[in-house]
Amino acid sequence: MNELENKIVDILKTVYDPEIPVDVYELGLIYEVKIDSENNVDIEMTLTSPNCPVAESMPKEVEDKVKGHPDVKDAKVNIVFDPPWDKDMMSEEAKLELGFL
Repeated sequence: MNELENKIVDILKTVYDPEIPVDVYELGLIYEVKIDSENNVDIEMTLTSPNCPVAESMPKEVEDKVKGHPDVKDAKVNIVFDPPWDKDMMSEEAKLELGFL
């Protein structure tokens, strides 16, 4: 990962699912972070379910926080449901935090 991508991951780790005390990155909700040559950022993310109560607010929070970094020109979040999220996508740290290990 390049320096900006590392900073974006750090930003993503500040966004928490309100129902689960783990950030969206460790939950495995972030599928891809793409940065073009002009520092426009595209993020592919999913939600724990299509009926997630924060389906509108959480992606906007991710987008706004990434856009707020001074090195980012623009940011866009694309919500995808393929592949569908499941608990196996969580990091070991998240699994431990939630008692799955």
